[in-house]
Amino acid sequence: MTDIATLDNLFFTRSGMDKHRVTRSVEGALAGMDDGELFLEYSQSESFTFDDGKLRNASFNTEQGFGLRTVLGEASAYAHASDLSEDAIKRAAQTVRAVNHGQSGVIAEHGVPFGTNRNLYSDINPLAEIPFAKKVGVLQAIDAYLRGRDNRVKQVSASLSGVWQAVKIIRADGSIAGDIRPLVRLNISVVAEHNGRMETGSHGAGARTAYGVYLEESHWKKQADEALRQALVNLESRHAPAGEMPVVLGNAWCGVLLHEAVGHGLEGDFNRKKTSAFAGLMGKQVAAKGVTVVDDGTIQDRRGSLSIDDEGTPTRRTMLIEDGILTGYLQDRLNARLMGMKPTGNGRREGFAYQPMPRMTNTFMMSGDAKPADIIASVKRGLYAVNFGGGQVDITSGKFVFSASEAYMIENGKITHPVKGATLIGNGPDALTKVKAIGNDMSLDDGVGTCGKSGQSVPVGVGQPTLLIDSMTVGGTEV
Repeated sequence: MTDIATLDNLFFTRSGMDKHRVTRSVEGALAGMDDGELFLEYSQSESFTFDDGKLRNASFNTEQGFGLRTVLGEASAYAHASDLSEDAIKRAAQTVRAVNHGQSGVIAEHGVPFGTNRNLYSDINPLAEIPFAKKVGVLQAIDAYLRGRDNRVKQVSASLSGVWQAVKIIRADGSIAGDIRPLVRLNISVVAEHNGRMETGSHGAGARTAYGVYLEESHWKKQADEALRQALVNLESRHAPAGEMPVVLGNAWCGVLLHEAVGHGLEGDFNRKKTSAFAGLMGKQVAAKGVTVVDDGTIQDRRGSLSIDDEGTPTRRTMLIEDGILTGYLQDRLNARLMGMKPTGNGRREGFAYQPMPRMTNTFMMSGDAKPADIIASVKRGLYAVNFGGGQVDITSGKFVFSASEAYMIENGKITHPVKGATLIGNGPDALTKVKAIGNDMSLDDGVGTCGKSGQSVPVGVGQPTLLIDSMTVGGTEV
């Protein structure tokens, strides 16, 4: 359960603000509006980067502030400041009243429950838990371990980051919701060289927890070995062929393609404005039978999980596509109200200086009943994509381009040589209809996802089982 005393100390006792006077200011600012809230935030963050045998960066940052929003119809006004004081909030209240323009609305409550007492992660502050020297020592040990593992390793970069964020949301009716959110991440990158050829591999892990297991030798060695394995595989890779072919997508992190090519298109704002390829298709068949896609912000300790979203709405498990049928959108309060739907706990923001918008939490496709080995065996000639790097998506058309950072050829039902330079080109909604087999091995990623939208970045989770897409355009570098 979130420590209410800690939150009150951060936002009221230390700042000298009176909770009741602040609440009255919020009520005054939101009078006659359709919606809005005061979002209070206090956060600490740190990061360490050990690169090429040296500690290259060590940083620590503390931020605090508030954002006050009023909403009337489709219009919203937002004022924010890093000054946690009653005077600053009063000035903000005067500013955001400008959206009223002589009109009035009725505060939309949506029947949202507050005070669930649910907490999906510990309140512990990971930044204060482990001494500085130990964190740096682990990064140094990772560097030494990888250099000693293989003489082809030429460069190692290891980074560790942690965040401790406390938030409090106050609404017009006096409802108050709060949350304390830890977040840690370890990332390792390796450059290997052989006969003048250099290739990279990277891997990492993270969660909403303390550093704990991530600093244990057995755990970081697992991440380091995986980064090295990828680099060495890529040293043996050949140029990828180009053309239309069946594509098998690996499980876990490959769900990033689902996240980008499909997940964003299911966010409420794009569908309300009819700029999504999925707009107007509720209840329609949008994917092959057997395809079920879920967004779940309630999974314990996961990177994308939240006890409450940044509007104070408890997160939930939202069915987006069920057996190929579009059944839901991801909603914040504003878009839910305008679409006549209920919020789903997906109103998220990067921090107090930003307004909330519909965002994903942990988005994944559910398992099917096919064995991954049988899926591979069914392909005469195709591509097996195991890991992805960067990608681009057009939400309106659904078109995407993704680069595979680890991929292999499938020939006569067997995985053969690794390939480099493979790019997947397609259309998200179209790709969903071409899913021919769904593996029984759904897995979530290791906790490294970060999603960008409209200039805001938030932590997310992705996942999927092994998938066979019957036909996809592969861009390659084979001459």
